[in-house]
Amino acid sequence: ATAAATERFTVNFTITNLPYHSDLENPDAAKYKTTRRVMNTLLDRLLKDSSIGPTFLGCQTTAFRYGRERQGDNTVVDAVCTYKKEPSTTALDRVGLYREVSNKTRGIKELGPYSLDKDSLY
Repeated sequence: ATAAATERFTVNFTITNLPYHSDLENPDAAKYKTTRRVMNTLLDRLLKDSSIGPTFLGCQTTAFRYGRERQGDNTVVDAVCTYKKEPSTTALDRVGLYREVSNKTRGIKELGPYSLDKDSLY
């Protein structure tokens, strides 16, 4: 039997109720560490409860960026998620997964306590 390879995909979205702060660029800052841990947990919960749940391994937030949107100073979140790709399975259904995430975030509006820019999920 061939061992399952791991595959990665990136997730990017904008949080509209988390004002950007320069501490979010500093991996040693308490604000960065706390926000990263919360993001990883929220993304993990979201995707574990999706169609890729059985093969889902986890997400790691890789960066927070300043996001200037219509309503002011927002924070853009970049994350990389990993799953096991079994040789027998088809490629990741990105469109289907996007729809699931959209439904689970009320139309890409909410992730836990955070409000999302509905046009920002990639």
